[in-house]
Amino acid sequence: MPKINKYVDIDSVEREAKKDLIDRHSPFIHCEDSAKNGEMFSITVKMGNEYTHPDDFDHFIANMSLFNGNTLLARADFIPGTLGNVKSHAQVTFNIVPTGSKLNLVAHAYCTKHGVWESTPVEVAVV
Repeated sequence: MPKINKYVDIDSVEREAKKDLIDRHSPFIHCEDSAKNGEMFSITVKMGNEYTHPDDFDHFIANMSLFNGNTLLARADFIPGTLGNVKSHAQVTFNIVPTGSKLNLVAHAYCTKHGVWESTPVEVAVV
C-alpha cells in the first residue's frame, strides 16, 4: 500500500516551498452541501487551491479518484500533456446519483513524482 499524503493547514507551514508542495498536490472537493436522493449530483475535484501543478513527461497528475467512505465512486486517468505541458490546476467533474442519507466524500490524486495525496473529507447531506 502506498503512503497517502494529506493536506495540512498551510497557515501552520512556515516555508513557502512547503506550502507550494502541499497545495499543488492536494485535491480539493467542490460541491453543494446537500444533494437530492436519486438525482444527478455534480462534484468537482481540483488539484491545488493556490498553486498549479506541472504537466511534464515525468511529473504529472496521473489520476484523480472520488470515494464515498471506502467505496470508489469514480476515477479519471490522465496522460502527460493532457494540460498542454504547462503548469495548471487539473480538474474533473464527476456526476453521480446519490442514495442514502449522506455522502462522506474524499478525493485521492496520484502524482507520478510525489505519490498519492488525499483531500480533506467533505460531508454532503442527501435529502
